[in-house]
Amino acid sequence: MTVDVGARLRFIRMQNGMSQRELARRAGVTNATVSLIESNRMNPSVGALKRVLDGIPIGLSEFFAMSPNGDERLFWRADELVEIGKGPISYLQVGTNLVEHQLQILKERYEPGADTGRVLLTHDGEEGGIIIRGRLEVTVDNQRRVLSAGEAYYFASKRPHRFRNVGDGPCELISACTPPSF
Repeated sequence: MTVDVGARLRFIRMQNGMSQRELARRAGVTNATVSLIESNRMNPSVGALKRVLDGIPIGLSEFFAMSPNGDERLFWRADELVEIGKGPISYLQVGTNLVEHQLQILKERYEPGADTGRVLLTHDGEEGGIIIRGRLEVTVDNQRRVLSAGEAYYFASKRPHRFRNVGDGPCELISACTPPSF
């Protein structure tokens, strides 16, 4: 029997409303470690996996006993979207369990000045979004552009990237990424 450690970790992390960055901080590991495990590009030792799971917290036996199943629903009301972000950036996700899915769709809201961080993000896949309201500065590699309502972005997520609200009011957008990475 093969166990998809990466999918299980992503499922449990998301069920607990944590970003990869938050789990890494709590576990005392790098963001890259969590990302590599979730994408199954790193096969962690038992000790390394236990350390990451302590950041949730969940024990090894519970981790391997659970059985993540994909969300089979087709439709969601606005109040059924799952909040997977906290603080000045809100991420409302369509669906609860994306373990068996290839696409993640988010309604994002950045408060004025909200920023994904000075360290640029990288992960496997692609992502894109359309600004609904406000202004969002998008940095990809060494290219930077401020996008307004109706404008969009789309790029390979392996390219270092960052998002920042540079407007006076909230910025809202609809985004999608493959594979699910939050």
